[in-house]
Amino acid sequence: MTVDERGGLDEPEDIAAPRRRADVLDESAVPGPGRFTGPATGAELPMLAGFLADQRATLVLKCAGLGEELAHRAAEPSTLSLLGLVRHLADVERHWFQEILAGRKDVRPLFSSPDSPDGDFDGAAAGPEAVTEAWEAWRAAVAHADRFTAQAPDLDVWGEDEWRGRVSLRWVLVHMIEEYARHNGHADLLRERIDGTRGV
Repeated sequence: MTVDERGGLDEPEDIAAPRRRADVLDESAVPGPGRFTGPATGAELPMLAGFLADQRATLVLKCAGLGEELAHRAAEPSTLSLLGLVRHLADVERHWFQEILAGRKDVRPLFSSPDSPDGDFDGAAAGPEAVTEAWEAWRAAVAHADRFTAQAPDLDVWGEDEWRGRVSLRWVLVHMIEEYARHNGHADLLRERIDGTRGV
């Protein structure tokens, strides 16, 4: 085995060899945009949008190849699951980009309610329809968020939120990066519990 010009191995590693928990997951078998493709220099908006896209792609990668297993719970009494995370993040995307920034008061959570505030997790039951519904909602919410961000004149576009008051697009993008990063840490452990897959 030799080292290439970037200092990496030019041949696949022996899968039986010890490896770090934080090795980067192989993205080659997962359709869609790769991670870590956003700009590392330049304007603020494309950089923040790139970081958010990387975090979203990480969630997709953590769920890749799974069907109903997405509903497997972390450990009792928690109702945390990968499917619950997809449902939760679909609602979070809808809240910040549609309800708050776009000012659409007709937008309500799809998977939770005042009577079931943790319905996004508690109601994440196994079944192909539930998995399809969650991914369709998430993809639609992400597409709307991306359109809104691309069309915004600047990062100072704002909306009113009951929790934080006036929030800018800049704040929402940073908050969404934080939201995904936190939940992708949960996804690391959830995926390892399902089939042993590790990596970041």
